[in-house]
Amino acid sequence: MKRIQLLPLGNLPDGTLAGLCGGLGAVFGGRCEILRTESPPPRAFHAGRQQYSSTEILAGLAARVIPDSARLVAITSSDLYVPVLTFVFGEAQLEGRCAVVSTCRLRQEFYGLPADANRESARLLKEVVHELGHTFGLAHCDNYECAMAPSHAVEWIDLKSSRFCEACRRRVAA
Repeated sequence: MKRIQLLPLGNLPDGTLAGLCGGLGAVFGGRCEILRTESPPPRAFHAGRQQYSSTEILAGLAARVIPDSARLVAITSSDLYVPVLTFVFGEAQLEGRCAVVSTCRLRQEFYGLPADANRESARLLKEVVHELGHTFGLAHCDNYECAMAPSHAVEWIDLKSSRFCEACRRRVAA
């Protein structure tokens, strides 16, 4: 992969994306760039749920012109959902170029716990790597340590690595 573009949607803490770029560079190689901050699309907001539709955000990302062999990942602090689930940490186009990840439920404070910036950064990297894996056509992996392991709760994110297992790594490299 030549380039990963990170698109901040709304306000994120200073340094969040710079640290993420470094981590993504270590996992994927290549260049990571941070785009100018935009607001989350108002049409994606569901007033009754007080959440944003990740699918709606993805549709907007897919309509953009994305450079060849690049991936575009929107990062937001807003809570995300898909209609059949209470929430999602993120969503990606399978074998596409776009993904979206939320930091909302990656934060310890969401669960009434003291802030832990290091844990939040590690979780964010794992989730972005996971969603990027989907853009390369990877499905969920049975290896709980693989970045492609499913995460239905934040504790599951803490168990896995920010790296792909050998089988998933081979599929990305192919």
